[in-house]
Amino acid sequence: MVRLIPRLHAPPPPPPRVPAGLPLPLLPAPALAATLLEAVSSSPSLPHLRHLHALAVRLPLPATSLPFLLSRLLRRLAALPPPPHAPLPYALNVFSAVSPPDHFLAAALLRFAFLTQPPLLPFRVFSHLRRAHGAELPFLPFAFSTLAKSATASRSLPAAAAAHAVSVLVGGFDRHRFVENSLIGAYVACGDVGAARKVFDEMVEKDVISWTSIVVAYTRSGDMRSAEEVFGRCPVKDMVAWTAMVTGYAQNAMPVKALEVFDRLAELGMVIDEVSLTGAISACAQLGAVTRAAWVQEIAERTGFGNNVVVGSGLVDMYAKCGLIDEASKVFYGMQEKNVYTYSSMIAGLASHGRASEAIALFKEMVNRANVEPNHVTFIGVLTACSHAGMVGEGRYYFAQMKDKYGIMPSADHYACMVDLLGRAGLVDEALDLVRSMSVTPHGGVWGALLGACRIHGKSEIAKVVAEHLFKLEPESIGNYVLLSNILASAGKWEEVSKVRILMRKQRLKKDPAVSLFEGRDGLVHQFFAGDNAHPRTHEIKKALLELVAKLKLEGYVPILSSIVYDVNDEEKERLLMGHSEKLALSFGLLTLGSGCTIRIIKNLRICDDCHLFMRLVSRVESVEIIVRDNMRFHHFKNGECSCGGFW
Repeated sequence: MVRLIPRLHAPPPPPPRVPAGLPLPLLPAPALAATLLEAVSSSPSLPHLRHLHALAVRLPLPATSLPFLLSRLLRRLAALPPPPHAPLPYALNVFSAVSPPDHFLAAALLRFAFLTQPPLLPFRVFSHLRRAHGAELPFLPFAFSTLAKSATASRSLPAAAAAHAVSVLVGGFDRHRFVENSLIGAYVACGDVGAARKVFDEMVEKDVISWTSIVVAYTRSGDMRSAEEVFGRCPVKDMVAWTAMVTGYAQNAMPVKALEVFDRLAELGMVIDEVSLTGAISACAQLGAVTRAAWVQEIAERTGFGNNVVVGSGLVDMYAKCGLIDEASKVFYGMQEKNVYTYSSMIAGLASHGRASEAIALFKEMVNRANVEPNHVTFIGVLTACSHAGMVGEGRYYFAQMKDKYGIMPSADHYACMVDLLGRAGLVDEALDLVRSMSVTPHGGVWGALLGACRIHGKSEIAKVVAEHLFKLEPESIGNYVLLSNILASAGKWEEVSKVRILMRKQRLKKDPAVSLFEGRDGLVHQFFAGDNAHPRTHEIKKALLELVAKLKLEGYVPILSSIVYDVNDEEKERLLMGHSEKLALSFGLLTLGSGCTIRIIKNLRICDDCHLFMRLVSRVESVEIIVRDNMRFHHFKNGECSCGGFW
């Protein structure tokens, strides 16, 4: 084992010798100290610092100057490019040059260890100093702040608790504000929001860092209600606090609130940075809000982030998820710098829009011409493209290439893509065999993809086996119960359907309501639930829908009643079909935008067979383009055809 800290009984190494040929000091001691300090601050190398160290300990400097000078030497030493082994023993030598030991220099030594050594090593240095010097060496609050930062860097909750404990026991420094803030930061980084809040509540004096840290803690944990409470009480809200709320709402699937806060941030004239922009971009992507998307891009360009690779990659993803794949492409090809995330976003966007050939061509350009190394996210996009286009051979090829050529071991997410690919293509048994032979433990996404394949191809017996795994992995995910129930209902196994529904009631699970979003011309997003009567124009919407259905029936439309899996008569099934949320959104879109327009709809669930047929026919009869984003992919309906080619 490599010894990182010298043995306590070993004598301290002698100070370095004064290099031969150095002139004797001719300056007064204070001026000499200032000269040495300037030389230390600009020292170019470790040997040069050693020479300056030799001068510092041998020349007649003021007694109070030496600890400060040596602490600056440690700071400069930490900033130098590290040699093969970071010179911690030499840093300990610098500390030992002052007798009795200096508390300011001890804090500098801990900071040096934090900046140059593995994250938890400052704790070992602290223990070494305590054992070697005991009460002879009092510590400054800075020392405990460094320990807390070390715990933050290592994401170690025991280390955070240890930093907290020693700050109390050694000097009662837990009541120093910057130490308290460091402890809050450590607990937040380690995910212990309760401990962070306890430190916060016990603070005598809080500053903006204290308040903001707790806001961040709650947003990261998904507790937006508590984040709102703390944010509302915060006496001074800086840009970091506002940004935390924007990103918190976006990360917790509350895009409307994220954009509301971003609006307010902009109105107040706060500085908009890369992080807040990325949060707003994510919110637009979730909403599919085209008007807002263009507005956010305008802000990005106005604030100078138009060429930022992180923001640019986010804009590519945003436009793709808003249904504007051509706009995403414009942003992509207009970017001066692209990285693996930029390419991955564009490949995933093309895949979700059913443009598999373009996605694969872009992947080839990425690795062959741009020399950008793909990562695991890139391959999820490529395999998804193959899945949505039924390209089984290509999917198998890239799945093998991922490991054999690029050394990326398949994760459960990659296996989920392959299971989805095989299952959609009708190779359900092969997909099941692949799951059973996986090199990693299958998660819910893998079994969910297989259950979806069972629905498409009517494999009710395999579905029951798959569902058992899902019920164990995700006992509270109602979607799995609903999907199994629908598969069994389609097979006419109503007794088994009843058993599944009884199980759902025992688990007290409620089905997620189907909801569709439609963005009006004014940018206002309208929300429609299945069978909705809440919209202020409900009467007009349903009347227009009935007229549209009658018009389509003259064109040969016959409702696909099998899309309703309830054991009711055909008339009731047709009535239920007319209440589907995407049909209500479409009817409202035609009412407000008229023929010859583009109607964009976002649905939280998979579009059913009947609604898919309905959209195709409407796009032809009304001469409109309809873009529907369901939970699987995009469907572009135009002139009676869909971009998915009936494969989704």
